Amino acid sequence: MTKTILITGSTDGIGLLTAQTLAKEGHKILLHGRGAAKLEAAVNEVGGDVETYAADLSRMADIQTFAAEVREKHDRLDVLINNAGVLKVAETQTEAGHDVRFMVNTLAPYALTRALLPIIPKDGRIVNLSSAAQAPIDLAAMRGEKQLGHNDAYAQSKLGITIWTRELAKELTDGPVVVAVNPGSLLASKMVKEGYGIAGNDLSIGANILREAALGSSFADVSGKYFDNDSGQFAQPHAAALDATHSAQVMQGIEDALKSLS
Repeated sequence: MTKTILITGSTDGIGLLTAQTLAKEGHKILLHGRGAAKLEAAVNEVGGDVETYAADLSRMADIQTFAAEVREKHDRLDVLINNAGVLKVAETQTEAGHDVRFMVNTLAPYALTRALLPIIPKDGRIVNLSSAAQAPIDLAAMRGEKQLGHNDAYAQSKLGITIWTRELAKELTDGPVVVAVNPGSLLASKMVKEGYGIAGNDLSIGANILREAALGSSFADVSGKYFDNDSGQFAQPHAAALDATHSAQVMQGIEDALKSLS
């Protein structure tokens, strides 16, 4: 059965390869990127039945417009893969005063998911890109009141998306499935090449597990769980994600941040 699948950050890296993989299987792919030129190039590489959406995920207005455009064109979105993420950026603060890493990696996917939930069916899936790099969140940093280094902000923002995956799954008891996935450490993405100056491992390692998370039977009944592709199994996230007090504080911080931006 053909599925409609939205992949954020799908103009390069794991997102692009995952889009190619799913498009070859005949699914309708909604590509997302920041600019028209890269989206046009991605369309040519992906082929098949595709649509494009341009949005800067560091800007709440763009996120809201993006979600509205998807809802206008579709009354059903079978899979949402929140793949877009940043590590090293030239400017670490958004125009609204928030940390770019937290905005793109934690807040934007949460806001987008919330906005698209009305068209994601109960048997649909929300796949969130986490990481092996996770660290307890400095709430002041998430609010944009304190500056962090790139690696610290990245690790904390990835714990953030892992936490809200778990908390949203508790809310959506009848579905859709919400799962966090570490696609594999140091894969050959633009982020890894620019962030660490290394070639990285085969991107197909990540694309294959995202394909399985989106459509495979092994992810059909795992809502709220974390899959670690480095070990090839479902695993416990960082202990801070299991801390009820920390998780509650982070969720409140996310909600407060989005209210201030809306």
